[in-house]
Amino acid sequence: MRRFTACATAVLAGSLVLAGCGSDASAAELSVSGAYMPQPVSDSMAAGFLTITNEGGTTDELTAVSSDIAGSVTVHETVDGAMEEADSLDVPAHGRLVLSSGGNHLMFEKLTRKPSQGEKVTVELHFAESGTVEVEMPVEASTYTPKTGN
Repeated sequence: MRRFTACATAVLAGSLVLAGCGSDASAAELSVSGAYMPQPVSDSMAAGFLTITNEGGTTDELTAVSSDIAGSVTVHETVDGAMEEADSLDVPAHGRLVLSSGGNHLMFEKLTRKPSQGEKVTVELHFAESGTVEVEMPVEASTYTPKTGN
């Protein structure tokens, strides 16, 4: 469900070469699952949800998100029931960062178009250590609830 951009692929290839030369092989190893966007009810805003798993031995940080369907995409965390924009969110070593309804999530603002159920939206996740990961996020019904809970 993800594919690395050319830059991230080059960084990953370089990391593998360095790992073979005796460098620290505990780098972050990220994968993305459960990505989806509920069909927006607003013409200008949408939400997005996904899980980022880190099988590596080093914490990484989700520092930014971008998409061609929005003027901006921000990361929000829910603190004491209130939504707040976050500068970044940690993806812990041997752990997960879960972005889900009612919790941490993505906010797509200033939509350039309103995506419909059945479409896929391209999202670029930018990480402090791992570079950029591109994700195809399917647009689901506005009432969609994942069966596994991410």
